Amino acid sequence: MPPGPSIPSDPPASAPARELPVISTQLRELRRHAGLTLEAAARRAELSPAHLSRLETGHRQPSLPVLLGLARVYGTTVSGLLGETAALPDPVIRAGDAAPQDVGGWSYRQAGASGRAMHALRVSVPAGGGQSDLVRVHPGEEWLHVLSGRLLLSLGDVDHTLDAGDSAHFDSLTPHRIRAATSQGAELLFVHTLLRSADAELCLGEPRH
Repeated sequence: MPPGPSIPSDPPASAPARELPVISTQLRELRRHAGLTLEAAARRAELSPAHLSRLETGHRQPSLPVLLGLARVYGTTVSGLLGETAALPDPVIRAGDAAPQDVGGWSYRQAGASGRAMHALRVSVPAGGGQSDLVRVHPGEEWLHVLSGRLLLSLGDVDHTLDAGDSAHFDSLTPHRIRAATSQGAELLFVHTLLRSADAELCLGEPRH
């Protein structure tokens, strides 16, 4: 059976990561605006207070699942956590207007407007390490389409190899992991929904081997 979701433990102590001043400032201000203590916010996001503190001071880089969890807790979007201003009501997203954001070694570009039920991203996945070791479990659906390279998608206990042009659409309550299958990495379009309800939780599973 697939591993059940669990609370992520604080990563081992290591040299401080490259500071992310905009993200860290946003995380701190959003928490205070929500009227939450560090301990309360960390508990709701399934993080340790020490880990959240390091994120707020720029000594840790948040992974995408952590960003999604904090966005849910603070009632905002990943774009809001990244300090992006609200987009004008324009249905067209120009390639030159989408500045890349590097989180945990992965590169993300907005491919959709903020504040929507669906969140669309263009993602560059490097080979090995970082978020490639994370198993994600959260409410909603995910759709991805491989633009270049080769991708390994694990859904529960089943592994799928996706080449350029292949797509996948799945329930994100199924434990899943995404990683590049070649040393050149992979690039994909990624769309997700995050269902919001009183008992909807975003969980980060332990790395699978």
